[in-house]
Amino acid sequence: MKKLSELLQAIQYKEIIGSEEVMISQIEFDSRKIKKEESHTANGIIYVAQRGLNVDGHDFIDAAIANGASVIVVETLPENLQNNVTYIKVDNSSVALGRLASAFYDFPSKKIKLVGITGTNGKTTIATLLHKLFIDLGYPTGLISTITNKIINKEFPTTYTTPDALQLNKLLSEMVNAGCEFCFMEVSSHAVCQHRIEGVEYICGVFTNITHDHLDFHKTFDQYIKAKKSFFDNLAPTAFAVTNIDDRNGEVMVQNTKAKIFTYGLQTAATVKGKIIENHFEGLSMNINEREVFFKLCGRFNAYNLLAIYATVSLLLTEEDEKILAVMSNLESASGRFQLIYNEKGSVAIIDYAHTPDALKNVLSTIQDINNNSSEVITVVGCGGDRDALKRPLMAEIACDFSNKVILTSDNPRTEDPLKILSDMEKGVPVSYKKNVLIIENRKEAIKTACMMLSPGGVLLVAGKGHETYQEINHVRHPFDDRKVVKEFL
Repeated sequence: MKKLSELLQAIQYKEIIGSEEVMISQIEFDSRKIKKEESHTANGIIYVAQRGLNVDGHDFIDAAIANGASVIVVETLPENLQNNVTYIKVDNSSVALGRLASAFYDFPSKKIKLVGITGTNGKTTIATLLHKLFIDLGYPTGLISTITNKIINKEFPTTYTTPDALQLNKLLSEMVNAGCEFCFMEVSSHAVCQHRIEGVEYICGVFTNITHDHLDFHKTFDQYIKAKKSFFDNLAPTAFAVTNIDDRNGEVMVQNTKAKIFTYGLQTAATVKGKIIENHFEGLSMNINEREVFFKLCGRFNAYNLLAIYATVSLLLTEEDEKILAVMSNLESASGRFQLIYNEKGSVAIIDYAHTPDALKNVLSTIQDINNNSSEVITVVGCGGDRDALKRPLMAEIACDFSNKVILTSDNPRTEDPLKILSDMEKGVPVSYKKNVLIIENRKEAIKTACMMLSPGGVLLVAGKGHETYQEINHVRHPFDDRKVVKEFL
């Protein structure tokens, strides 16, 4: 527990009404999570009223107090103030929540070497493989990712790419208590804009790339870039900023950072320079800073991921390069990222999370580079509902450009009509290609059909969901795993 007056040192506030001496046992931003039984104790509960996209937490202040909250953090004071309740007025409740959460858990990010990975594509692969690499090198390490959260090797479920401020600081605190020296975490643009990482300190930030995505949230590509860039703007002078210098926005990301800048790339002179020697489904041979190594990951996009990993490890550890590269050579792809499934006819199915135009193009380009147009390529792809609709025709167009046959299907329609999503995608199909496109709304039937159509030695790409084990329809998550369905029919 912490005294309120102690927690208040972490935030800037405009006004306080009530006592600062209450002992705080809980902080919440969801009034439903405040339990009435807590109000019977001498301990105080803070409720932070946040303004969200669809809901305003100020509307639930009375409910929070009724459930036992005794300290209310607000941007606008309510008209009727209740006795025995402390009100704290701030400019931004989300900023206050992040800093209060950090203080409540004893500033855990100061006690662990925290690395944030941001960008459109590659975050999960880089964070996951960095965690595995550090574990293999003998360092107790945490992971916060889209797929799972880990404290050393113990797994915890995840709901968002980047947790909310309370969950994040609680998780970091548990990592510190478990003896973790490092933590690798994905940092989404949503998390930056919503101040979920407010009050968290990073020793290193890694930029992968930035392409068309999340414009349903950011509205413009420029706003999306600014969200990513602000993460690097806020790094401390003692931190490192690692950027992909080949990306056209790689320099933009770090142009105002106070951190020490390091670069990686395949095309441009960089701190860590790579060159692809050979590329196969089984892996790729690369030259990294004049050392040739074979890796189990394949594709140009994974070459960039490996360079980012190597650059980060080189900055954080004093291990010999030969040892680092030897361990890296045994790393395997993250779940649902270019995951290969073979059958006895020599055909291969590839399960990949690619759900942006650039990611889909990267995966299909890799398939064509390795395949050398010698085998048929069938792509099954859909687009999620309640998300950026502008990318839908682009996804279909890219699938057509790099495939012999395409099946458009449902992804996670959420609250949208799947047929409307498919209609949006169909607009991107070139007229001359329509005869090679099927539209099958049912995802299982689409995958089954693709498996039946696949010729011996052919390549099937099932894109969009990767590691996910559900399909979200009208707020309900139904069990669905692309990998299991492919194995059933391939």
